[in-house]
Amino acid sequence: MELPKFNDTFLPIIDILRDGRVVPGRELLRLVEEKYYSKLPPELLNQTTKSGDRLLENRIAWGKSYLKKGGLVHYPQRGYVQITEKGKSAKVETISIDQLASDVIGFYKPEGAISEKQEIANSSPQDLIDSGIEQIEDNVKIELLQKLKLIDPFAFERVILILLNRMGYGEFIETSKSRDGGIDGIINEDQLGLEKIYIQAKRYTDNKVREPDIRNFIGAMSGDTAKGIFVTTSDFDENAKKKAKAAHHTIVLVNGLRLVELMYKFGVGVQVKNSYEVKALDNDFFENEDI
Repeated sequence: MELPKFNDTFLPIIDILRDGRVVPGRELLRLVEEKYYSKLPPELLNQTTKSGDRLLENRIAWGKSYLKKGGLVHYPQRGYVQITEKGKSAKVETISIDQLASDVIGFYKPEGAISEKQEIANSSPQDLIDSGIEQIEDNVKIELLQKLKLIDPFAFERVILILLNRMGYGEFIETSKSRDGGIDGIINEDQLGLEKIYIQAKRYTDNKVREPDIRNFIGAMSGDTAKGIFVTTSDFDENAKKKAKAAHHTIVLVNGLRLVELMYKFGVGVQVKNSYEVKALDNDFFENEDI
């Protein structure tokens, strides 16, 4: 007997949420454990990760996260989970765990990617550690982007300003607030304010930034401002990219993926959850004449 793998928790989670109610995340962990895993031996139930979290809860939480990536559940508000229409259509009685796992994991797994068994067989322990960390980082960035699209415009504005500050830019001077959850303003490229950069940030959920948006952005730049940064939580269409590239000004486009990469790199909206040490043999120690 062993603890369930994270993908073994997919169907139990869907079953608990099938009635459509909004469930607190912690309560979902408890309900899944009580209904499906309460009869496991105490020595299994009490297993912990290296960071001290209960291993079973950790795997259920990962199962919930993967179901969210696959669109079977969503987070209607912070700390709460609810099944989606796609999740409701997953028949617990007829669908196999392998089918559901394939559907969810296929959501983000690149086409042509090698199988998990092949990857393990062909990888060193260090490769597997690096791959695992990379996967966790990717998941955090996806959640970060989803969060940015949900927060209110004022919070989004603060996020952008905090990020720019962490990146070393100087004072921000707001020129106007737009109605679509964006900001317009000028930032100092350096702490002394020797050069100015015009910035515009748009919190879009689905719509891409189009060529007229870039044209208006360039037109709004004053004569003494030759550089601009356009930030969006979505993306830029091809005409918008061409317009920015052809401009006499230096225009940098930051889409949603690039934005969360910068936030992750500069520690904005994320925190260190666990740290692990990997130790290696110290040959210098044994070659020291003092021993």
